[in-house]
Amino acid sequence: MPEIEKNENQNRYNPAEIEPRWQARWDADPSLYAAEPHSSGKPKFYCLEMLPYPSGQLHMGHVRNYSIGDALARFMWMRGYNVLHPMGWDAFGLPAENAALKNNTPPREWTLKNIEQMKVQMRRIGLSYDWAGTEVATCLPEYYRWNQWIFLKMVENDLAYRKSSKVNWCPKCATVLANEQVIGGCCWRHEDTLVEQRELEQWFLRITKYADELLDGLDKLPGWPEKVRTMQRNWIGRSEGTHVDFAVSESAGKIRVFTTRVDTIFGATSIQLAPEHPLVKQWALNDAALQQSVEEMIAQQKIARETGDIGNIEKHGVSTGRHAINPFNGETLPIWVANYILADYGTGAIMSVPGHDERDFEFAQKYGLPIKRVVAPSVSGTEEIALPYTGKEEAVLVDSGEWTGEASLEAQDKMARYAEEHGFGQKTTTFRLKDWGVSRQRYWGTPIPMVYCINGHEGVKPQGVVALPESALPVLLPEKIEITQEGGSPLAKVPEFVNTTCPVCGGPARRETDTMDTFVDSSWYFYRYTDARNSNAPFDSDKANYWFPIDQYIGGVEHAILHLIYSRFWTKVMRDLGLIKNAEPAERLFTQGMVIKDGAKMSKSKGNVVSPDEMISRYGADATRMYALFAAPPDRDLEWQEEGVAGISRFLARVYRLTSKFAPVVRELEKNAHGDEIAPSALAAQTPAGAALLRTLHQTIAKITEDFSGRWHFNTCIAAIMILVNEISTAEAAMDAGDISVGTIAEVFHKLVLMLAPFAPFMAAELWEQMGGEGVLFRQPWPEADAELARESEIEIPVQINGKLANVVKVAAESDEETIKAAALADEKVAARLVGKTVVKTIVVKGRMVNLVVK
Repeated sequence: MPEIEKNENQNRYNPAEIEPRWQARWDADPSLYAAEPHSSGKPKFYCLEMLPYPSGQLHMGHVRNYSIGDALARFMWMRGYNVLHPMGWDAFGLPAENAALKNNTPPREWTLKNIEQMKVQMRRIGLSYDWAGTEVATCLPEYYRWNQWIFLKMVENDLAYRKSSKVNWCPKCATVLANEQVIGGCCWRHEDTLVEQRELEQWFLRITKYADELLDGLDKLPGWPEKVRTMQRNWIGRSEGTHVDFAVSESAGKIRVFTTRVDTIFGATSIQLAPEHPLVKQWALNDAALQQSVEEMIAQQKIARETGDIGNIEKHGVSTGRHAINPFNGETLPIWVANYILADYGTGAIMSVPGHDERDFEFAQKYGLPIKRVVAPSVSGTEEIALPYTGKEEAVLVDSGEWTGEASLEAQDKMARYAEEHGFGQKTTTFRLKDWGVSRQRYWGTPIPMVYCINGHEGVKPQGVVALPESALPVLLPEKIEITQEGGSPLAKVPEFVNTTCPVCGGPARRETDTMDTFVDSSWYFYRYTDARNSNAPFDSDKANYWFPIDQYIGGVEHAILHLIYSRFWTKVMRDLGLIKNAEPAERLFTQGMVIKDGAKMSKSKGNVVSPDEMISRYGADATRMYALFAAPPDRDLEWQEEGVAGISRFLARVYRLTSKFAPVVRELEKNAHGDEIAPSALAAQTPAGAALLRTLHQTIAKITEDFSGRWHFNTCIAAIMILVNEISTAEAAMDAGDISVGTIAEVFHKLVLMLAPFAPFMAAELWEQMGGEGVLFRQPWPEADAELARESEIEIPVQINGKLANVVKVAAESDEETIKAAALADEKVAARLVGKTVVKTIVVKGRMVNLVVK
């Protein structure tokens, strides 16, 4: 055996020396992590973590997210895949404007400086991103010009339009928010700021055109978490029902309601309107008491939104003194205004059926409104079941005119057709999803490529909107600008930007001064990664079609409604524009858990951020990222414990000492190339210590390979490596004494280092080189588990007596049923329990258990 290295100092783990040295070597090769040509013949694997906002500093929540993706990318390289592993920056947004105000630094300067700082941190962690070939920053013209280009295509295809609309306004952001950005009635950025309603001219994207496809497509995404798919289903909110028009007795007007239970319409005892319904506003003009009640209800709704529980609002209402006519039976129904009816949901009006709706029942009881039974269970003897009765599957109509006796579900279809035939209703489908308002009154975003022709021309009235030609792109943000976050968009105060010419008539025009919602940037960035340097198109379609869909997308569940719905919509639009072929952006989605410290999610706003720089300076990058993978399953929240990082560091030091000590053995074997490889047939020739070590090695390979391919329980992968290292430590004396063959030693350490490569890339690269390994470590083949070598020589068999555990016996792994039965009966504890009893039946489940049935 070659002389084993005994210099303890040389075998001492020093990440502060090892990691910067390797990082410098990796940085010197810009193509190190580049994907191979499409013609490589290898299967492709697109591994993607959600891009960050360049706030300036990473925290351990980022490290956890990126370490998961990095481990997977390295594993897939080693499994022989052509891997695309890109990174970029979601670089537009309000924080840059806030920083400009606070630090008197232009947003662009602040953003680009932060990008460089965070890139240094990412490199120091050892993340395997192809910076040279894929990096994008959404705030640069070479990216956002394609936001503008796609926007123009949407205008051409009637997918982008402008209208006056009541919008969500955050007074702290001083800008519009999309519905998805209002959480519990508050701004998604400022959780304590109540969102207001304002009437503004806005640009919208017609996401509702794709509502059905967005909903139905969720069933084709089995690789997405069910929680995310459920959240999207609820947000899209498809409802099948009927629009019914109720005439107003005291005027020529009518009230349209949407109901999913037209079969209950004979039980309607009132019509209820939202406080902001147009008719309520009209009636309140000449009714001071009604006006006061309406204002109180609007205030109640705002408070309920603030608490995030509008559905459980304490119900209040007021009668308008007016009446509506039920078109099915001619009954006159009082019209009320109720605070639990929302203007932006459905039509802002409902028919109240207290006998068959819990909310209506509560309201009717409070205000003494009639309650009718018009649906009953179809089972005889249960007709008088307590109200409200909401069943419909096994229900029939009662007291419902010509439909009495009809099954509830069948009656819904017949009554909807009746309404259509008589001109007062129609069967319809509604969605909770609304068109996406993308106008924002701020500077740091993509300029909208539209102008307003001052004088107008043929086909365009004065101040009419005109799309810019593609040749005018990009519309650049002005560099020097005063940002106050007051009085609308800062761009409106820059004459050099605002004043321009109409591209059609050449006359004076003014530019659109709103910028695009930053979720536009993140809706398609992953396509740009495939062709990031293309100056002639957003990307080359052939390249995108090769890589898409994304094989694995990784990010937080908090993006389920915003980013993940928008990106699915954007993908479908680009497909219909002929840019791509896929209908969904990602085949599989993984949502990692949060990093928790002091009982709260780690974030700057909560002041509980742990900097990876600090952890790296103390324990090294490998220990820091490995702890992020080990401390909890990746889909669960991780409670931050610095002692855990220290523990991983100590473990890596053990690995380093042992591997460095025996590296000459591996190196000599590699150099001589004659080897002493262990084949299954040679297992019998092994000493028990060598066979046990090989067994644990190949069991570990099998477990990690399986976990990477399925469960992603990296914590148990690392635990399995720890068990293997414990076995190696136990066998150290035997290896020193020559009781374990050189080939076995070489195989164990060779494969140990390969298995560590996805988790601790710096140390693994160092040890690979010490052992004489050639080439880039993560491009080496992943070790294959040998089932024969992994098979246990002995297995433990539980022995039960009448179904209760009596003892556990050990038998040879290949034992037949008779041998297992004999071992069970021969066991002392089992035999003692059988005294005075007769075994009437023996059940042997080979390799699993023995059950003795006795009397």
